[in-house]
Amino acid sequence: MSEESPGPTPSSGANGDSRSQWTAERTTFQRVYDVVTTLSTYETASGIAEQASCSADGARNALTQLGEMDIVESRGSRPAEYRRNESYFRWKRIEDLAREHSPSELRARIDELIEEDDTLQERFDAPSPAAVSPYEFGDVDHETIHDRWDALSRWRSIRHDIEVLQQAAHRAEQRRDTSDGVSA
Repeated sequence: MSEESPGPTPSSGANGDSRSQWTAERTTFQRVYDVVTTLSTYETASGIAEQASCSADGARNALTQLGEMDIVESRGSRPAEYRRNESYFRWKRIEDLAREHSPSELRARIDELIEEDDTLQERFDAPSPAAVSPYEFGDVDHETIHDRWDALSRWRSIRHDIEVLQQAAHRAEQRRDTSDGVSA
């Protein structure tokens, strides 16, 4: 149930043969979708078209559809720029987890993460990763600093995962109740 990337990244490290195969096997819309799922910063339609191996007009048409579906966000108009809509991908992740796992499986994973969260609270003597000051790392060696930053990064991920899993568990319970004939 770990956080997954939202889609393939065809342009990252792909050789010519796999890129050609990706281009041949996917429609323009699918290729633009694949590219958009990787964008956390805004990119122009031309930039997306280049990554998706399509025309700028083809990318714009796909981006318009993806915008109507709330899969992408846009800003500006000359030129318009696009990026993935994080809210959509969060919702999709919650729905996927709720469909693929039972409420009890999701609650068990939440309990595991809460235990890990408690351990990190004790380790850093802080209620959250945001409450840990980087100035506390000043008098330690490089390896210890690296270990602490990794632990803080993991802690932030745990907090995020707990929220998503709680929403997924609630959604899975709603699905179960609805399928059992009980109104949600």
